[in-house]
Amino acid sequence: MNVSRIAVTGGIALSSVVLLSGTAFAHVGVQPQGEAAKGGYATVNVKVPNERDNASTVKVEVNFPADHPLASVMPQPVPGWKAEVTKSKLAKPLELHGKTINEAVTKVTWTAEGGAKIGPGQFQQFPLSLGQLPEDADQLVIKAIQTYDNDEVVRWIEEAKEGAAEPEHPAPVLKLSAAKDDHHGGGAATDAKADEKAGHDHKSDAKAKDEKGHTESASSASDSSDTTARVLGVVGILVGVAGVAFGLLAGRRRSA
Repeated sequence: MNVSRIAVTGGIALSSVVLLSGTAFAHVGVQPQGEAAKGGYATVNVKVPNERDNASTVKVEVNFPADHPLASVMPQPVPGWKAEVTKSKLAKPLELHGKTINEAVTKVTWTAEGGAKIGPGQFQQFPLSLGQLPEDADQLVIKAIQTYDNDEVVRWIEEAKEGAAEPEHPAPVLKLSAAKDDHHGGGAATDAKADEKAGHDHKSDAKAKDEKGHTESASSASDSSDTTARVLGVVGILVGVAGVAFGLLAGRRRSA
């Protein structure tokens, strides 16, 4: 009996841990594809899980911080979802690539169409291209609002406080990495230059080898010509000697 009670108690405890863990980690979040460097551009996924077992998510809205406005936010098409980009006028214009930007994207909203939805036990990713990321921030807090088909609205807008427990509905946070020397792929450009230099070096080596090969061939041809001349000279001398010997022998025979 004691063993049965222990087994039942352990099973309940384990189930509780699993359920609580699933709830704790089933939050709307934002994850970069690769790296989100300060001052650069990045592609991110807004990951939206369904936390309800009796309703489906039919609308998702993400809001971008006004203190670090983004001049460019482009959603990638997601089948079954209509994306709407909302822009607002900036109090302070931005300078981007030599151009003055007077408005920035403040919100992107995805609405399910044609029966699309995020059902119970499912999640959906909504890709976004962001830029230019701020250089004076370590992260971007991107607040989200999730709407279910039973009209329930969950606001993921609570910012985490240092040293405090995680809030019930934390806002998604995009962590920014250290800035790169070239915000538009300086590493790739450097690699290209290195490859180009290596190509030039390879061509130079090939040219040097080719010239060396021609020199060796010419030298070999010259040596061969000298050898042939020597052989012919020796043969000529032998033929001459034989001719003289034959003439003397013939003269003796006539005298006899």
